[in-house]
Amino acid sequence: MSDNKLISQESKLKEHIKNVVEKWWQQVNLGEFTGVDDIRINYASFYLDENKRDLVISPGRCESFFKYKELCYYFSQQGYNIYILDHRGQGASQRILSNKHKGYVQEFDHYAQDLHTFIDTIVSSKNNLNAVKKLPYLLAHSMGGAIALRMLELYPKSIQAALLSSPMLAINSGSIPSWLAKYLTKSAQYINKVMSKEPWYFLGQKDYQATLFSNNNLMQSEVRYQHFIDLYQNQPEIQLGGVTIHWLNEAIKAKGAIFKSIRNIKTPIRILQAGNDTIVDNNAQIAFCRRLHQLNSQYCPDAHPLVIINARHELLFEQDQYRNEALNYCLEWFDVNDLH
Repeated sequence: MSDNKLISQESKLKEHIKNVVEKWWQQVNLGEFTGVDDIRINYASFYLDENKRDLVISPGRCESFFKYKELCYYFSQQGYNIYILDHRGQGASQRILSNKHKGYVQEFDHYAQDLHTFIDTIVSSKNNLNAVKKLPYLLAHSMGGAIALRMLELYPKSIQAALLSSPMLAINSGSIPSWLAKYLTKSAQYINKVMSKEPWYFLGQKDYQATLFSNNNLMQSEVRYQHFIDLYQNQPEIQLGGVTIHWLNEAIKAKGAIFKSIRNIKTPIRILQAGNDTIVDNNAQIAFCRRLHQLNSQYCPDAHPLVIINARHELLFEQDQYRNEALNYCLEWFDVNDLH
């Protein structure tokens, strides 16, 4: 169980980040490695010692490790060595298109391959002298959750245990049936390729523009939300706009690949679901848990995600009552699966 005294609360968040987290961040190592197609991938790490558990964090779309400072500090205080990367095409990592605001990836599996390279080189480099290889733990959010699943399918047994927060197994298409959304996306992709070499934004998507808290559907914590808005305003180089048609088509294909290769997963997985999530499809998470649990009863306990009622998509940055619950579930899951 975690020590709730170490969890920064909203009422003192500004003071905590300024006086504690930012000072701690000065000790964090910022580095880079080369991903698929020679794309530069940036990361942050904080190493305590070889006897501590390693925690890899896979952020969601639009996010950067700079956004995760508070969370990284928390887990470091729980005794974890911290490793977090910015996925290709976002955050501090190299952008792929001439318009750096466009959300784009050539193939979704490139994300997964980058994540594996990160784990296999940067993370493993600190404990490669151990007689017994120490596998890291994995915490992934939203798009980072889909990336984590593909990585675990492509490279089984590379993680000790994984917890997925609001994983993007499928995007919430609202009232549009998934089959129709898939057809429309493929049609738009075809038109884009015929008429232009440059990937277009999907309908309604555009360059980065801050959204007022009152209009956001990501979280209910106003102080955390405003902190992130200020962060992206002060560091425009990490801003990212909406998704391209190509990215959306790759995300839809990734869902099919995840379910098709589910038998390859050899890692204990738990999914946290936000009860009021309007960003990703919660039904896809339920279907995945049922299928994975059928294959291995120790995975996705109860054959269902753990639902945090009334919480929105960003569980790791939500109001205290929801975020504290999510963090406790995470630590409990890692403790249960600690074989060392």
